[in-house]
Amino acid sequence: MKRTPLALVACLACSAPAEREVSHYAAVTLAGDSVALADLRGEAVLLNVWATWCAPCRVEIPVLQELHERRAAEGLRVVGVSVDDATARDDVAGFARELGMSYDVWLDPAERVSSTFRLHGIPTTLVIDREGRELWRHVGPVRRDDPELAHALAAALAAR
Repeated sequence: MKRTPLALVACLACSAPAEREVSHYAAVTLAGDSVALADLRGEAVLLNVWATWCAPCRVEIPVLQELHERRAAEGLRVVGVSVDDATARDDVAGFARELGMSYDVWLDPAERVSSTFRLHGIPTTLVIDREGRELWRHVGPVRRDDPELAHALAAALAAR
């Protein structure tokens, strides 16, 4: 019988999604409106955590924009969560305009997203299914040709 090292089991338990926390995550839109992940229940969500000062974030945003444009009609909701400082709202808005981000941009200067999802770096991208379950997580810029991302998106969009 093959045994799984206890350290690996502990690590996997730490990274397991916590639906209760996920449903309670909230932020603010660029317009200043309160938003919550719970409001998106029933939609597949690609949640990307980024900042204007993050060079890899800049690289991946065109990929996220393309996913938004191609998959929104299927029910994919792309949400970019900026963890820039609270005084950087105008910088975030300008950055979003410059890079053509037409998907949702949420502001989280207190970085509650990091503690809610136990994130360890940016950019980080999560795929959350229609029931609010985390299906996939990636630290670093997402790639257009990532088969794991494609699989996670297909699973998230298929769940009803």
